Amino acid sequence: MRRPLPPLNALRAFEAFARHGSMTAAADELCVTHGAVSRQVKQLQDQLGVVLVEGPRNRLQLTPAGRILADGLTAPFDGISQAVSAARAGPGARREIEIACLGTFAMKWLIPRLSRFVEQHPDLRVRVSESFGPVDFRRQSCDGAIRIVDHDDPAFEPRAAFLANNHGPVVAADLAGADLTVADLFRLPRLYATTYREGWRTWTAANGLDLPPPTAEREFGHNHSLIEAAAAGLGAAVIPWSFVAPDIESGRLAAPFGFISRPASYVFLRPPHRADPAMDAFQDWLIAEGAATPAPPAPIRPA
Repeated sequence: MRRPLPPLNALRAFEAFARHGSMTAAADELCVTHGAVSRQVKQLQDQLGVVLVEGPRNRLQLTPAGRILADGLTAPFDGISQAVSAARAGPGARREIEIACLGTFAMKWLIPRLSRFVEQHPDLRVRVSESFGPVDFRRQSCDGAIRIVDHDDPAFEPRAAFLANNHGPVVAADLAGADLTVADLFRLPRLYATTYREGWRTWTAANGLDLPPPTAEREFGHNHSLIEAAAAGLGAAVIPWSFVAPDIESGRLAAPFGFISRPASYVFLRPPHRADPAMDAFQDWLIAEGAATPAPPAPIRPA
């Protein structure tokens, strides 16, 4: 029997609005714009030939017909959501999730640990894509993203923070003698990554130091190039511990003044209001791995 149903996207948008009482909240849940929800609701009204909402744009209310429709939609959509979750978790289910991650963090921290997640969750495939800009889940295909977020940034969510951000100056091991002073450090060519030029300024400010003009500067487009430049003896770089921990441990790089903590964390960002057991599992794993990550060398106040 053919079901005379309006477009499901329009029904879904209307149901989200009716549940939240707000076009903006519905848009956030569905990861679309406010205008998209408004257009879907209007399309639904036009197709049904019934007024579903009324009032000024900033105080829209359901009409009696709108309330009847809304009351009949929530349970079916809840059922669809539960069925999808059950199918994803059912026997033989295998799903791919995409994690958008800072490239150097993926190379140096995430990927070396990822086999442990795969062993724990053989039903999930993880694809890591490299990105570092703002995250917009309405326009990006990824299921989650890893970013460094300052604690005073509105995007910072403590529940999804999984690793502290420590940084400090690093140099090639043969340049880091026991008597290296901060004056010696400042005389070395100063290395930067284009994506974060503020490293030197924030490190010196945290130590109460004035940052003198550089004797020479070298800039690199990516942090992994910056790390290789420092290891090759081209100068000194201020860089996060998580990016250089393997190179410090192997002796390729040295951190003569240790690492200090910044008021920022590595945070796992997810689409709001979207239940997803796979992403719950990945987030829990990140938090556990972050807790198990060795702490960096203690900071040594430069003399």
